[in-house]
Amino acid sequence: MPRRRNRPGMPDLASPGQPGGLAPYAADPAQSRGRKHAEEPPAGRSAFQRDRDRVIHSGAFRRLEYKTQVFVNHEGDLYRTRLTHSLEVGQVGRAIARQLALNEDLVEAIALAHDLGHTPFGHAGQDALQECMAGLGGFEHNIQSLRIVDHLEKRYGDFPGLNLTFETREGILKHCAKNKAHDLGDVGERFLRGSQPSLEAQITNLADEIAYNNHDIDDGLRAGLLNREELCANTLYGTIFAEVQQRFPDASATILRHETGRRLINLLIHDLVSETRRRIAAEGVTTIGEVRAASQPLAAHSPAIAHEVATLKRFLFQRMYRHPRVHRQAEKAKRLVRKLFHTLLEDPRLLPLKYQVRINECDGAAKRQARVVADYVAGMTDRFAIAEYDRLFDPHGEA
Repeated sequence: MPRRRNRPGMPDLASPGQPGGLAPYAADPAQSRGRKHAEEPPAGRSAFQRDRDRVIHSGAFRRLEYKTQVFVNHEGDLYRTRLTHSLEVGQVGRAIARQLALNEDLVEAIALAHDLGHTPFGHAGQDALQECMAGLGGFEHNIQSLRIVDHLEKRYGDFPGLNLTFETREGILKHCAKNKAHDLGDVGERFLRGSQPSLEAQITNLADEIAYNNHDIDDGLRAGLLNREELCANTLYGTIFAEVQQRFPDASATILRHETGRRLINLLIHDLVSETRRRIAAEGVTTIGEVRAASQPLAAHSPAIAHEVATLKRFLFQRMYRHPRVHRQAEKAKRLVRKLFHTLLEDPRLLPLKYQVRINECDGAAKRQARVVADYVAGMTDRFAIAEYDRLFDPHGEA
């Protein structure tokens, strides 16, 4: 029987053995490098579908609903949270994976798990916890996400964590310093060898960027933090906005914002797919092993679009993330996280009982005790952190 081909411009579909018409260089769940703890294969679903389902049912995933993206949870119900961000990354990632004939289930599993390790109050909370853990092993949210799925989630009798496949865990660990990679076993090896992760991991990383750039623009405009005229000075955004305004001259600011946003996402997805196809063809890649052995990531934007995206990110950094309103909240969040951490480390008896048990198991080892406190603080939602602060420091609050 002749090999099926996709529509023009799409890569050849899978050779026999690849499931669901996947490209030959896509991640195949039947060929997974496996789990840390052996399990029977799932019935009626793939290994990557099992990973996705385990993430969705985890406590850490549910807590993302009340963790900051840019705006602290209590500032408004319609602003993005870590949960809605993760869902948007999954949607963008699946759209890209489908066009490239990659494994959508793996992309979704990585997308939904990639921010599990984020602290309360977004990057402000992470920065504060990094300061607190300096000299005590450090803190990085990607490594914390991996720590959650490998150790901290307690749901199964046969193993700690969620026992996800290597491929999902690899995608969660987007960045890692070499001095940390030695301690991370199989998923840390590529940072030591300079090799690449799967294409599914690569496109999820870029889907993350596409999602947060676009929804931060949307939230920033709606909150009045961004000036639309200044934003339109960016060639990428401004060109699309002008086209939308010409087509819908009587549209409200809300319609113009949404129409521009969805066109921008479509443009970035189309460019990413086109450039990734070009790189795959140029490298002659036909297997996932060749994806990993490539000298550079195969998933990428074209140089022109990559430049425009970088310019847009610099604008957002200066105009939104450093906006006085955001900065004030960030500084308050940092002080809160620092005080929580140092108070709990100084007197672990203030911790919940299950964390006190873990502290006692540390036998006085300072780094291990600090890691227990960091796990507790990092796992807090915004509102729980505020409530815990009040319980500890407000003499009129509940104990």
